[in-house]
Amino acid sequence: MAPALIIACGALARELTAVIAANGWQHVQVQCLPADLHNRPEKIPDAVREKIRAGRAHFGRILVAYADCGTGGLLDRVLEDEGVERLPGAHCYEFYAGAAAFAAIAEAEPGSFYLTDFLVRHFERLVIRELGIERHPELAPQYFGNYRRLVYLAQHADAQLQEQARQAAARLGLAFEYRFTGYGDLARTVVGFYRGAARDPDTEQQTWQS
Repeated sequence: MAPALIIACGALARELTAVIAANGWQHVQVQCLPADLHNRPEKIPDAVREKIRAGRAHFGRILVAYADCGTGGLLDRVLEDEGVERLPGAHCYEFYAGAAAFAAIAEAEPGSFYLTDFLVRHFERLVIRELGIERHPELAPQYFGNYRRLVYLAQHADAQLQEQARQAAARLGLAFEYRFTGYGDLARTVVGFYRGAARDPDTEQQTWQS
């Protein structure tokens, strides 16, 4: 089959690599953009467009492993122009949990702050340092005063990560809730992409189970 490319947010690198390895796919490559782009979402569409255009000469099919991710529809305009699909939903919380489940979680408590495995691992850098809380702890109530709980949407059942997420909630003064999601629509979308990219469907040996 022709080589296929997944252009991904760096926050999804570990999970995408796991899906590809579990299925034994030899013709799918992942190229990641920095996860820090989420702090400047207006830069995501142009960065993705550049990757798509660079990849066309080498790959027969391309998937963008981003949701809207705060671009306000601008990423979708780029993808429509380029004829490329992306992951479903507004953000990674939605495609991990599934749209219906995430809507129910959000409706139950609108004042929810969410973490994934990646965000738990990088909580200190991406939340505490990036928001200036490390230097100015008094900023925490200003940023999180309208939140009531921290919801950890876990991709792996990892006791250490769960405890780190619990500590993060305590640090922000929020109630803690744990939900195991697995890979959700991320895995399903990538498997569907592979099936579409494969010339011979009989070459597919395994479907990832999160």
